[in-house]
Amino acid sequence: MNDLPIFIMYKKLLMTAVAVAACLQPNAQTLAPDYKGTSSNNPISACVFCADPTALEYNGRLYVYGSNDHQQFVANGKKGENTYGSIKSIVVFSTDDMVNWTFHGTIDVARLCSSWVTRPWYQGFGVSWAPSVTWRTTDDGKDEFFLYFCNSSHGVGVLKAESPLGPWKSPNNRLLVHYDTQGANPQGTNANFDPGVVIDDNGVGWLSFGGLGPSTIMPEAARIVKLKPSMTEVDGAAVKIHAPYHFEANELNVIGGKYVYTYCSNWADRVDADWNAYKAEHGISAPKPGVCTMCYMVSDNPTDPNSWVYKGVYGPHPGMGTNNNHSHLQKFQGEYYHIYHAAPLMQKWREAGVIDNDCGIFRSICVNKVSVNESTQNISQVTPNIEGVTAIKNLNPFQWQEAETMASCGGVEYEDFTNITKNTRISRLGNDASANMQVNMKGGAWISQRKVDFGATGAGKFTIRAKGTAKIELRFSRAGRPVETIEFSSTEMEDQTFEVNASKFKGEKNNFFVAVTEATDFYVDGWQFVEDGATGIFEIENGTRDNVMRYDLWGRRLPEAQQHRGIVIERYTDANGVSRTRKTLSE
Repeated sequence: MNDLPIFIMYKKLLMTAVAVAACLQPNAQTLAPDYKGTSSNNPISACVFCADPTALEYNGRLYVYGSNDHQQFVANGKKGENTYGSIKSIVVFSTDDMVNWTFHGTIDVARLCSSWVTRPWYQGFGVSWAPSVTWRTTDDGKDEFFLYFCNSSHGVGVLKAESPLGPWKSPNNRLLVHYDTQGANPQGTNANFDPGVVIDDNGVGWLSFGGLGPSTIMPEAARIVKLKPSMTEVDGAAVKIHAPYHFEANELNVIGGKYVYTYCSNWADRVDADWNAYKAEHGISAPKPGVCTMCYMVSDNPTDPNSWVYKGVYGPHPGMGTNNNHSHLQKFQGEYYHIYHAAPLMQKWREAGVIDNDCGIFRSICVNKVSVNESTQNISQVTPNIEGVTAIKNLNPFQWQEAETMASCGGVEYEDFTNITKNTRISRLGNDASANMQVNMKGGAWISQRKVDFGATGAGKFTIRAKGTAKIELRFSRAGRPVETIEFSSTEMEDQTFEVNASKFKGEKNNFFVAVTEATDFYVDGWQFVEDGATGIFEIENGTRDNVMRYDLWGRRLPEAQQHRGIVIERYTDANGVSRTRKTLSE
C-alpha cells in the first residue's frame, strides 16, 4: 500500500511528459485544413472557386480560363446563393505538368468594357460568364489571343491580347453577338450565351453560342457563325445547329479535319418514341443522352444545319455537388483532357462547417483524361472523379517557381503586390492577370507542390523572395516533421538565400512550405532551390542555349532587337534538348 502514492506520482509525471512531447510534435501546431486532399488532383485550385472552363496550349503550357465564382462568393459575404450577377471578371490558371497549377489572377472584364454602349441596353456590358479562348500566329509572326465571354443571356463579347496573360483590351464598344445579330436568338426567346470558338485548319474562325430553349427534344437554340479575319466581327448570319436536347455550354474543336461541337443537354423528358424517330431520321444508333450530360456532334460543313451528326455523350453529369455541367475538350502535349466544373471544394467546406449548409453552389474546375479517336472523332465517355489526372512531368525545383504554383494549399490568400497597402482588402480577385501575384501566408498557412525532382545530387541552398516576417518549415508532408526551418524577415520584397542539407533534398518529393505562428504580414513572390555545389540562383547550365525567346513580366514576346531593362522571362532549350524557363535581370 505504501507504493501506491509513488505509482500515482510516476503516472502523473508520465502523463505530463506525454503532453509536453505532444506539444513539441510538428502537427501539434494548428495548420490550415487540407480540403483538397493529399492524393486528389481535383479541383485545380484549393482556394479559388471558378467554373465554365476553356483552355489553350501555348509554349508548352496549358492555360485555363473560367468564370470567377469566387468574385460572387466574396460579394455575398461568403454565404447565400450563387446568382452569378457579381461575376465580372475571368480567372486564369496555367500548368505544364497537370498537377501543379499557377494562378495568374483575374481579367477585370468590367473595367475593360466600362466604355461600352448602354443603348440599346442589351448590347452593353453587364457580366462575364463562360469564356472561350483561342489563339493564332499571323503571317507576320505575331501571336494574337482572343477571349470570348457571354454577357448573361444577351450575347457574346470579345477581348484581345498579344499573350495568354494579356494585357487584354476590348476591340469593340459593344457585344460581338447580340439580339440584333442576323440569325441569332431574338430578344425574348432563348439565349445568346456560352460561346465556343475555334480556328479551323484553313485559319477561319467559328463561334458557337445559344441555349435555354424549350424543354423538348429539339429546342433549336444552338447557333454557329463564321468570324471575319479580324476574329472580332461576325461574317454573315448565324445558322442553327439541330442539337437534340440542347441546353447550354457550347464549345468547338477541330479534330481530324472535322468540326466537333459539344454542349450540355437539357432536362426534358426522354420519350423513347421521340428518340427512336430522331435516330431513324438521321441514321444514327447512339442512345439518347441523360439529363445534364455533355454531348457532341460532328460536321464537315458547319454552316449547313443538316450536316451535323449526333455522336453521343462523352461527359456524364459530374456529381460532386454541382447542379449543372460545362466542359471543354482540350488537347495538350499530345493527349486529350476533359476540363469541367463540379463543386467538391464547396462540399468539403460545408462538411467542415467553414460555411453554412444553405450557402449556394460555388464551383471548382476539375480535369480528367479522355480518349479521342482523331480519325473517327469518337470520344470515349469520361469518368469524372476527385483523383483527377497524374503528372505528365516532374516539377524542377532548380528553376524559379512562382509562389502561386501549387498542387494544393491551406489558409493562403492572393493579392497583387503592387496593390498591397495597410488597408488592402485581400482576396477580392479583381486585379488583372499579372506576373506580380503574391501569396499571403499567415500562421498555419501552407502551400504544396507535387512530384518535385531534386535529382541525385540534391539541393544545397534555398532562395525565397518575400516580404514580412515568418518562420517557414520545409516539409515533405503537410503534418510531417520539418526537414529544414528558415526565418525570414524583410520590410521590402527581396530575395534571401538559406543553406539546406543536400542529403535530405534528394530524389522525388512532395514539397510543403508551412508558415508557423510567427508569420506577420508575410507575402511570398517565388522560390528556387540551388543544386548542391552550384554558385547562384540564376546560374545558367553549361552548354549552349537554343531557341531563346524573351518575354516581359506580362508574358509579351520581346523582339530580339528590343532593349529591355529589368527582369525578363527567358524560355530556351538547353544542351540536352530540355525546354526551360527562367527569370533573369537584363541590363
